Amino acid sequence: MNPHAPLDALKLLQERASQERDRAAGELRRSEDLLQRTRLLAEQLGSYRVEYTQRWSTQFGRGGAIEIVHCYQSFMQRLDEAVVQQQQQTEAAEQGVVAARQKLLQAELRAASVGKLIERREAEHKRSLHRREQRQNDEIAQQLARRRAAMSS
Repeated sequence: MNPHAPLDALKLLQERASQERDRAAGELRRSEDLLQRTRLLAEQLGSYRVEYTQRWSTQFGRGGAIEIVHCYQSFMQRLDEAVVQQQQQTEAAEQGVVAARQKLLQAELRAASVGKLIERREAEHKRSLHRREQRQNDEIAQQLARRRAAMSS
């Protein structure tokens, strides 16, 4: 059996944890980009609504046919629905960012935990090798001492 097999398995686990962390980081970036786009669109819709209302308020101040008023009201209703829908999409994107950030945090913790475990195992392996070397050196020293003792008697 390969004495490094457990460590090799941990290094493979570390590689996978790092890949998962990288995927989670990419997902967070995509979520933040989506949030930025939805916020920008919501802002543009809101600005357009204000401009449209102001423009038609001026127009209605000069008088207008009832058909135009109905068209205006119908369009404003659809525009209000679009604004509400965009706000909902923005809220969903915000929740997506929160979830992606949490997923990244968990992936970073897993990767760091595996890294620490590898460090501990490597240190433990080094200590074990050092103890083995020390025992071997002690044995050799004892054998030499016995030989010297046997030669001098």
